Amino acid sequence: MTPEESALWEAAYCRFETPEEEIRKFMSRLVHLGCAGWARESRIVELFCGRGNGLKALERLGFSSLEGVDLSARLATSYNGPAAIHVADCRQLSFQDHSKDLLIVQGGLHHLLVLPEDLEQTLVEARRVLKSDGRLVLVEPWKTPFLRFVHFAGRSMLLRKISNKLDALEVMTHYERTTYEFWLNHPELVLSVLRKHFDAEQLQFRWGKIYFIGRPRFSALS
Repeated sequence: MTPEESALWEAAYCRFETPEEEIRKFMSRLVHLGCAGWARESRIVELFCGRGNGLKALERLGFSSLEGVDLSARLATSYNGPAAIHVADCRQLSFQDHSKDLLIVQGGLHHLLVLPEDLEQTLVEARRVLKSDGRLVLVEPWKTPFLRFVHFAGRSMLLRKISNKLDALEVMTHYERTTYEFWLNHPELVLSVLRKHFDAEQLQFRWGKIYFIGRPRFSALS
């Protein structure tokens, strides 16, 4: 995206839901994924952290050793909390080897420009940074019947006028269409790269999302 397109995408992202709505959504996801069983002293990094509401959700759930990484300085610097924020590329992380307990991504991998190469590089970095017993936690769009219905509804200008949320989603989709559609249309490719680098503890498809928790596969280390 051009800088102008990125600004329009970010404006739609901020319009899609309020910060409080996003925090509650992230808390619900994390609870569903079993965060009650995660040690509260875990060293956690949220990749593609955006404006940091996932970090605020983690803080409300009792976690305190938190960091976030995002490529957008505009979004990352809008975060106002105790977590350390790094404006950086998630394909080249600055963290030490095997230094983190959890890496979390809630809707960032489908923005990667080149698949599978960028996904490979991001997962190699994630595996490098995680401890041997660490976990990668992912929530990303997935082409379930529900998501097909949502995008079908989004083609109606009347419904978009009625629903600000639906309109914002369609604007975001418009500006990320190339990467978004490639991600959605190559599920086996995405799963094969995930399984190459991580052994799945959880793998679910629900409400237009993939939910994945994996342990590093050190047999895949080169």
